[in-house]
Amino acid sequence: MGIGNPIDFTGRAVIVTGGTKGIGAVIAEAFLAAGADVLVCGRGHAPEPPGSGTRRAHFRPADVRDPAAATALVDAAMERFGRLDVLVNNAGGSPDADAATVSPRFVEKIVALNLLAPFYVSQAANRVMREQDTGGSIVNIGSVSAHTPQPGTAAYTAAKAGLLALTRALALEWAPKVRVNHITTGLVRTESAASVYGEDGGAALAGVIPMRRMATPDDVAGACLYLAGDLAPYVNGADLAVHGGGEVPARFLATPRGASTEADHPPFSSP
Repeated sequence: MGIGNPIDFTGRAVIVTGGTKGIGAVIAEAFLAAGADVLVCGRGHAPEPPGSGTRRAHFRPADVRDPAAATALVDAAMERFGRLDVLVNNAGGSPDADAATVSPRFVEKIVALNLLAPFYVSQAANRVMREQDTGGSIVNIGSVSAHTPQPGTAAYTAAKAGLLALTRALALEWAPKVRVNHITTGLVRTESAASVYGEDGGAALAGVIPMRRMATPDDVAGACLYLAGDLAPYVNGADLAVHGGGEVPARFLATPRGASTEADHPPFSSP
C-alpha cells in the first residue's frame, strides 16, 4: 500500500480537547504511544497530563466554549510544535435534565460545550491545517443520542445531532486539505460514568448491546487513530459507529426471541 506503518504519528502534532481524563485522556495516550506530540486542554488544571512511557502530553487550561480561548489553544500548539496535524474534539457531555423544566442557561451551556466549542476549535485548526502541505484531520466525538434520543437528554441530543451535521458540512467545505469525520460512541465504561451503570456494575446494560459489553476508552481511541491516520486518506465526512452494534430492540427483550405477531407479518392472500 505504500503507507509504511499506518499508526506511526511520529513528527505529527495533535490536540485533544477535554483530554485530561476519561475517554480524552486515553485518546491522548494512544497518540503519544504512536509517536505524536500531544496538547490536551481542560477547564481546570490537570494534576498530571496523560502519558505513554516516558512521554507526556502538554497541558493548557482552556474553556473552548469561548472562541478566543479556542483560537489561543491552537496558537499554543503551533508555538510549541510548529504544526497541527490532528484535532480531536472530545470535550462534551451533559447531566440528565427534564426538558419541560430545564433552564435556558442550562440549554445554552450544553449546546455551547457540545456543538459551538467543536465549531470554534475546528475553525482555528482549519486556518492552520489548510496552509500545510500535508493538510490535517479533525475527529469529532459524538454520541448515539444524535441518532436515538434518550429521556432527559433533549439539549444534549440536539447538540450532538448538530455536531454530526456540522461534521458533514465541514467535510464538504474544507476538503481536500482538511478531512473531518465523526465517531458515534455508545455506552463507554469510564470512572466518571460509573454512577449510571447500576448496582450490577453494568451487567444489565451490557446485555442489551450485541457485543455483550460496553465500550472501553481504548475502543474509541483506536477509531481516532484510524480516522486521523494513513489508513483513511480518503475517508471524509464519515460517521464511524463505535457502539458495539447499538442496542437490541426492546421487543426482543420483552418477549422470547422478539416473537412477532400476525399484525407484524400478515399472512399472504391472493387478490
